Amino acid sequence: MLDLLIRNYTFSDNLNMTKTGEMQSVRLPPNLSGVRARAARFRCGSLTRYGARIDEFHLGIGVNLFPCVERVMLITHNFDLNWSISFYSANYNLSGYQLVSPILGLTAYNAGKKTSNNPNSSYPLEVGIRSDQGSPITINFTVAAIRDDHVDPLCASFGRDGKTVSLKPPISPYLCGSTSNGHFGLVVKLPPAPPAPPPYAAEDGGGGGEGGRVVMWKVAVGSSVGSALAIVLLGLLLVAMFAKVKKKARMVEMERRAYEEEALQVSMVGHVRAPVAVGTRTAPIIEHHFVHYKPK
Repeated sequence: MLDLLIRNYTFSDNLNMTKTGEMQSVRLPPNLSGVRARAARFRCGSLTRYGARIDEFHLGIGVNLFPCVERVMLITHNFDLNWSISFYSANYNLSGYQLVSPILGLTAYNAGKKTSNNPNSSYPLEVGIRSDQGSPITINFTVAAIRDDHVDPLCASFGRDGKTVSLKPPISPYLCGSTSNGHFGLVVKLPPAPPAPPPYAAEDGGGGGEGGRVVMWKVAVGSSVGSALAIVLLGLLLVAMFAKVKKKARMVEMERRAYEEEALQVSMVGHVRAPVAVGTRTAPIIEHHFVHYKPK
């Protein structure tokens, strides 16, 4: 579906191209933002004799174009990683693998006067490209891919049926080869999922066997030891608090006695220090002798 949309926009914008082999960008609608398409026209015979390099694709000498009348329009596609993941990962079976590059595509259409086998059709005739005898068609992902020196990506070729994916090692790091045009990408194998933790049930699957009893025994012992430690710690904390309170009360009592025994006789009245006066009055003495009064 995307190939057909890009084809239609390519021919509506670039049908007037006159210079052979000149790459031109294709203007795409806003809903295809993130997709890059470029196109160039070639003579069929010249392309077979000399080959060509267009963007990330290199066509070697001796490629076969079928059917090709006079000229061919080559269109390269570069779907960014978001488009590639949302479209290709959703439609193709990539279970166990992850895309690490945008999808790069190469399509070809007849650019001569006769563009379709059906004279009533305005769509150009699609042209196949094969390289069975000469050098393979190579796709260079050096710039497009997410590089990681610790993993070796595989080359993925996406079938025209929208489902099948073919994987094979690259010719050299980040360089893939193919005998035909199409859509290609790089994938890496996902690490295996970690094993699930063993259940706490019996190993024989019977539920309540020897393994289950051993586990329950360990749980009971652990709970008992933990409870005992908690009780001991709580007791030590209470003893420390009681000793601290008792020591404070003893210090208060010692201070109270010291105040009361001072030379100035200071006593505590409640929580207030107050001096107490000592008795100093002379005791009275009764007189037993008296003088008789003699009147004159």
